[in-house]
Amino acid sequence: MTTTTAAPTRIKEVGYISPRRQRVMGIVFLALATMIWVFFSRTTTGQMVTTFVMSPGGADPTPDLIFNTLPFLNVLATISAVIGAYQLVRGFHGKTNTMLGILAGFFVIAFLAWGAADKSLNLAGLLKVAVVRAVPLTLGALSGILCERSGIINIGIEGMLLAAAFTSTVAASLSNLWVGLIVAILTGALFGWVLAVFSIRYKVNQIISGTVINIFATGMTSFLSAKFLQKYQNLNSPGQFPTWEIPGLSKIPFFGPILFSHNLFVYGMFILLIVLTIVLFHTRWGLRLRSAGEHPKAADTLGINVNRTRYIATILGGMIAGFGGAYFTLGSVGRFDEVMTAGRGFIGLAAMIFGNWMPTGALGAGLLFGLADSLAGKLTILRIPIPPKFLEMAPYIVTMIVLAGVVGHTSPPAAEGTPYEKE
Repeated sequence: MTTTTAAPTRIKEVGYISPRRQRVMGIVFLALATMIWVFFSRTTTGQMVTTFVMSPGGADPTPDLIFNTLPFLNVLATISAVIGAYQLVRGFHGKTNTMLGILAGFFVIAFLAWGAADKSLNLAGLLKVAVVRAVPLTLGALSGILCERSGIINIGIEGMLLAAAFTSTVAASLSNLWVGLIVAILTGALFGWVLAVFSIRYKVNQIISGTVINIFATGMTSFLSAKFLQKYQNLNSPGQFPTWEIPGLSKIPFFGPILFSHNLFVYGMFILLIVLTIVLFHTRWGLRLRSAGEHPKAADTLGINVNRTRYIATILGGMIAGFGGAYFTLGSVGRFDEVMTAGRGFIGLAAMIFGNWMPTGALGAGLLFGLADSLAGKLTILRIPIPPKFLEMAPYIVTMIVLAGVVGHTSPPAAEGTPYEKE
């Protein structure tokens, strides 16, 4: 006799914030405002001036942004305090994580303005690097969104990224970059299929399934790299996709070089973001996919093949992760190194949660984490008395906080991680 495992009977939207969490987040917002005032405003004098260079190296010159540091910091602290007070009293509800991202951005901007007081900082160059660093994080988050919106937890993103990075290197070294990219996407699809089979057909705990993928990919790539790539360097020379400037758009002052002068992977990230948003929220198939993740029994009653939908979503999610894995080798360093993903898959999961399982939210979180990742190199240039290693830890610390639910806790799709059996 078959059984039906229905979704938990709760009526909560994805992104629901409880009253207690609303108060906690209000306190967090006010704490950020206080930190801006205590650490930055109080240590700045009224005569200090900050200069932000608005043109990346080699781009058409854009006038620098020059302003008095102290009034600017006070304005950011005041706005942050007002937002925190509103969150404490009324709450932003489903927009809470968005506001958290905005305030985190305020804090980063305040930090940069304080650090560049009486100095100059190439803001455009920093943001351009942040966009590049956000690529694997955002693609990992998009992969997770596609899987988890259908009801499958994908902890194996890290392993998918790493395996795709390895196979893309070998394939591109033996053939060309495009073949390497295709092989990476197919590798992600294979691992997505494995996750789907374990989770749907054999009903293995989905956390364990994803962990197995991560361990297997780490061990497999490390062994093969040590066995073959170090000995045969011709297998580890794939090359890189060139930078493509979009005519006209790349000449837009300030934003042009930041957004429209990159390689294939940055443009692919934005295209996938748009496509996934349209597919999930403006198509019939997207509605079916979301219903499979929210209430599979009701979806089945309406004639939707829940398990087939989950298979397709998980394999497509794996393909996105495969594309993201190719970034590390074909879009960044041009070679494979052991464990080169360095936990980016897990940070992508944090970006997914931080973004409320929404593609646009995931992009915002990915950009924020990417900015934190790119800041470390600027500390030495600005001679800020903070060890760069501390800032390098920031993305991982934020990841642990978000995954632990301390900040921005939200409700995932209701049937996430729950196997479904048709009656």
